[in-house]
Amino acid sequence: MNGLSIHAVEPHHGESEFCAWLAGDRTSLRKGERTRKDLMVTCAALLASEPFDRLTVSGLCKAAGVAHGTFYVYFDNLNAILAEVLGLFVDHVQIQMRSAARQGKDPVRDTTAAYYALFKENAGLMKCLVMGIDAFPEARGAFQRLNNEWATTVVRSLQRQKQAGHPEADEMMRRAYALGGMVDQYLTALFVTEDPWIAAISRDPEAVISTLTSIWTKGMEE
Repeated sequence: MNGLSIHAVEPHHGESEFCAWLAGDRTSLRKGERTRKDLMVTCAALLASEPFDRLTVSGLCKAAGVAHGTFYVYFDNLNAILAEVLGLFVDHVQIQMRSAARQGKDPVRDTTAAYYALFKENAGLMKCLVMGIDAFPEARGAFQRLNNEWATTVVRSLQRQKQAGHPEADEMMRRAYALGGMVDQYLTALFVTEDPWIAAISRDPEAVISTLTSIWTKGMEE
């Protein structure tokens, strides 16, 4: 996972869990490594709060408190840091969801609840993945990897259970992709585009999680 800890890191006040995880044990790094880390954490924080197409190298450096030219010591261009940050965000999402799957008695509901929470807390980053595909190829690649790895995880889990009635692998993968797309569309409308009609029927998070869990459970059955 790119040398980062798989364990949760306690975020500072106002800092997202992903930014805390991304920062890791920053204080133990050498100065140059700290500067690179600061640029990445600042990039993640900016992506969480404003459209990625408004992000500039000068704005990123100003927010991170480093000289403009310093950026190019560590990254070739803006796309390079965006690709790395979004790739690590995908790693973070996968780690959190796998952890949720191991901790409870209902892995489907637990992972759905974890994804709901991740989407809500990181709506800006999820927007980069879900809606920034055409304009930003690095986001497209990261999002495709997230979809593929999670669909594969779901299908392998069901295959290990050897439940009777499950269809062949390609059919299960098609269902996993389709169901994941439905969940992404719903959560995007709720947290990113803030559809008022979706919001009106989604005031109870537990009810929303139950609905999405039901979609996953029924959709993967024969």
